[in-house]
Amino acid sequence: MRRSIDRYSMLLLVVMIQCTTFASRSQCQSTWDSPSVTKAKEPAAAGAKSGKKTSATYDEDFTVLPVSQNKLKLELAVLGEKNDDANKPFIRERYHLEWRPGDAIDVYIVKPRKVEKPPAVIYLYSYPQDTERFKQDAWCSYAVGDGFAAIGFVSALTAHRLEYRAPREDFFNQLPESLGATVHDVQMILDFVASLGQLDMNRIGMFGQGSGGGIAILASAVDARIKALDLLTPWGDWPDFIEHSTFVPSEDRLVMNTREFRASVAGLDPVKWFPRVKAESVRMQNVRSDHHMPDQCQERMEDTAPPITEIEQFGDAAALVPAAANGKLLEWIKSRLQADAKPQLAQDKAQRTHFHPAKTPKNPLGEVPAGDAAASGAAQAKQ
Repeated sequence: MRRSIDRYSMLLLVVMIQCTTFASRSQCQSTWDSPSVTKAKEPAAAGAKSGKKTSATYDEDFTVLPVSQNKLKLELAVLGEKNDDANKPFIRERYHLEWRPGDAIDVYIVKPRKVEKPPAVIYLYSYPQDTERFKQDAWCSYAVGDGFAAIGFVSALTAHRLEYRAPREDFFNQLPESLGATVHDVQMILDFVASLGQLDMNRIGMFGQGSGGGIAILASAVDARIKALDLLTPWGDWPDFIEHSTFVPSEDRLVMNTREFRASVAGLDPVKWFPRVKAESVRMQNVRSDHHMPDQCQERMEDTAPPITEIEQFGDAAALVPAAANGKLLEWIKSRLQADAKPQLAQDKAQRTHFHPAKTPKNPLGEVPAGDAAASGAAQAKQ
């Protein structure tokens, strides 16, 4: 089952549009239409239940997060397209990368013009979002602000990466692969970017939203190159998430609620890896009343966050808008990657936790109607 974009992600898109108000109207329309890319069609031998996939030349264990302990090798790297318009503040490149049979990855590298070896932020948005935002001139102009580069891709079993998968396979019912493969992808992409010699590899950050936030935690726990970690309602606490998230399809929940499946994903829970992240600066923004990531799961993530983590709790999606609009969403991570930035210091949870009250009115029953928080937030963002 393919999931359409959810209401929370729609709000985030509205916020991102608000953040790019400095861009001209012509920039807000993508002028870059990507042609189709020939992708490898050879499938790897399946091993979803064991967490491994193997073939004659390929061996990958999704439960072993360090890519150095797997046998992945960059087999193909092609610059598929380059947009270098002198009238735009960025240079955008799309690379076609392959290190896994049947799973070619489109990676976008967007660099600020006239900046030598800029710091960079990896962007991983939540399932089921595709790469469309990385093709938009307005988003690219926003991302390269303050002299930063942007690296964007989508997680395994998401959007175009489902092309050569069985129709019944999706991000949720193949969760061990969705998580483990994407953590490997982050490390392989950093290796590739380092080989280009164009970015400052000592100042790399990662922004992750939803499922991308959970994966960012796992990646930071095994790769010290990620110096700053910015999380927006990251997924995790899999037992409760599987049981209570409204985003899990009912047919997938039947599979995921089995003892065998839960055991297969237990070692890939961001809750367990969060205390071990290697990032020197961490921020987590959690949006309450977001039933895709239940409140009790958010609280569990906050309880296990390392003591350097800045925690921002938003009462609902509408409360996030003032803190994210007009270019504010990326201010924190860019400030933490400045050359003179100091590592965050450990503090008591009460000192580093800030609460922003809900902005959506409740109905007479004391509940926020489903979808109203997103609608309210969207309306504020347009003002």
